[in-house]
Amino acid sequence: MPMTPQAEEQHTATERIPEQRAARRRPDQAPSRPPGKPVRRSKPRRVTSSKAPPGGGRRGRHSHHDAPDTAADFERLCALPEGPERDELRRRVVCAWLPMSERLALRFRNRGESAEDLQQVAALGLVKAVDRYDPERGCAFESFAVPTIVGEVKRHFRDHMWGLHVPRRVQELRNRVRAARQELTRSVDDRGPTPEEIAEHTGMSLEEVLLGSQALDSFTTLSLDAELPGADDGYSLADTLGAPEAGFDLVLDREAVKPKLRNLPEREREILYMRFFCDMTQSRIADRLGISQMHVSRIISRTCRRLADQVGGRQEEYAAS
Repeated sequence: MPMTPQAEEQHTATERIPEQRAARRRPDQAPSRPPGKPVRRSKPRRVTSSKAPPGGGRRGRHSHHDAPDTAADFERLCALPEGPERDELRRRVVCAWLPMSERLALRFRNRGESAEDLQQVAALGLVKAVDRYDPERGCAFESFAVPTIVGEVKRHFRDHMWGLHVPRRVQELRNRVRAARQELTRSVDDRGPTPEEIAEHTGMSLEEVLLGSQALDSFTTLSLDAELPGADDGYSLADTLGAPEAGFDLVLDREAVKPKLRNLPEREREILYMRFFCDMTQSRIADRLGISQMHVSRIISRTCRRLADQVGGRQEEYAAS
């Protein structure tokens, strides 16, 4: 069947395509395939877009695309005086931003605090951010609220989660040691990093690393009723604690009063000996010495009071020195 002029022209142009490709090839360039070998079809390449995601920022960071539009509410909140109407508007604004505060609270999970308590602390930070936000400064509310909420949660960990209070400097050393351990554990094979490796990684001294490592165990305290490791009979930490020994105070009092007793007059020393060492009554002492019982009572009271004053003043002197 004879071809039409247009079909013949298209067929001729198709036959010229290999010749044009050969003409564009450099003389020293070898042909891409041997003559007579069929053309190998390549798989189509998947082209990915180089555009950033709608939210922008780093991967995993929330884009706040669900952030409520409360600009008008904040302007009205600043203009309203104190009263029920302002309180109701403030409550609605706080409720509108609660999802953001709950999302920020979940960043600090698995750190020894329950998710419910963290969300309450974050909600408290949100309330503070709503009260302190000034729309006339020109910044978005979320830019002001996020640092406020995160700071409130961190302050909660710093002030209320330590079982044993440690100085602020030691807390910072603890955080650096903990971060270094997490980084080095991914690279060190099947073992935790040594203090020397942590010191080399962080630039800290070995003493600072050891001090920060000790603070790692101060974040939570161990119960006194907890069973000790390796104890099969229920031996707890409370069983290892000692109790005050009353006999030690008695020994100290005796040693302190001995020189004072030697300096007493012979009659007073004899009366005290019969009363406190021989366990004699005041009547028997009076009969033996030929004096009245009332006189024996006065001598005992006066002598004991003088000894107490002398021993007490000596102890105060020791304490002051």
